[in-house]
Amino acid sequence: MDDTFLFQNPLALLLAPLAWAFLIFLSRRETRRSGVLRMTNFDAFRDAPQGLAALAGLPRFLRFIAVTLAIVCLARPQMVGQHTRDVTVEGIDIVVALDISTSMLAADFKPRDRITVAKQVLRQFIEGRPNDRLGLVVFAGEAYTQAPLTFDHSVLAEILGNIKTGLIEDGTAIGNALATALNRLRDSEAKSRVVILITDGDNNAGNISPMEAAAIAKQLGIRVFTIVVGKGGKVPYPAGPDFFGKMVYQDVELPVNVELLKAIAEAADGSFYQALDKKGLERGLNDILDQLEKTEIHEGGAYQNRTELFEPLLWLAAILLVLELLLSTTRLRSFP
Repeated sequence: MDDTFLFQNPLALLLAPLAWAFLIFLSRRETRRSGVLRMTNFDAFRDAPQGLAALAGLPRFLRFIAVTLAIVCLARPQMVGQHTRDVTVEGIDIVVALDISTSMLAADFKPRDRITVAKQVLRQFIEGRPNDRLGLVVFAGEAYTQAPLTFDHSVLAEILGNIKTGLIEDGTAIGNALATALNRLRDSEAKSRVVILITDGDNNAGNISPMEAAAIAKQLGIRVFTIVVGKGGKVPYPAGPDFFGKMVYQDVELPVNVELLKAIAEAADGSFYQALDKKGLERGLNDILDQLEKTEIHEGGAYQNRTELFEPLLWLAAILLVLELLLSTTRLRSFP
């Protein structure tokens, strides 16, 4: 359809007659106050510039136009275009299970320790998925839901920012973490339901076997992707501050069961990734998303594209007012 011109606040135009009446009253009052110059003849005006008399009312005319334009601006003139659309929204239900055991403090995950970098990447991940429902499960010796599936990603990001190690009894309960995440997705109707497990260790706590949880995920049609952060073996681990308050690190043996995490991903139709730095974790998450089937929601119909037109009119009104003030200081102020 063609574009249409309209006023967003048409009632503002009712101010125009009142403003015009006030300007006429003000103009007449100024004329009376200017007085009358009595002369016996018009010889004094013979040398006046030609056409000056015709311009005598120009300042008041500019004021009239400027005020009228200002009122038009208050009415919000707009150009409205009618368009049709067919928008496809791609949605996935994702629960992230994040390991917050104390081993995540190891400083081998560049550019900082494992937990800090993992939180940074997950925050970016949350911000980049506006059409997905996201949930968060944290685990160490036990697993807890920190945020159920939600579109309120600002709240989820705030919750993520407050997470730190030491909140839960230490350990790595991978089976419990998977079971808790699966419970969050059990009733989801999304075409893609996904658990992303991020850990740095081996299952050594909890009462649910990781492979048993993976089998349940397979039955429910929920895919599980596993990501190992950092490397196994001896890694720098904080031992405490020195005399000057600077953190001291010492090499500590921190085992990781890569084979278990690969088996979990294979059993639940997912994939396994190992990230040694921030970029590696970002690549892993992006690769996971590329494998997922989206839930398509079509939104058809019409929408309006509105273009505001008042700004140039407002500038023109301001220029005319300034010009009126300048002319009022010249010979036109009191002529004739």
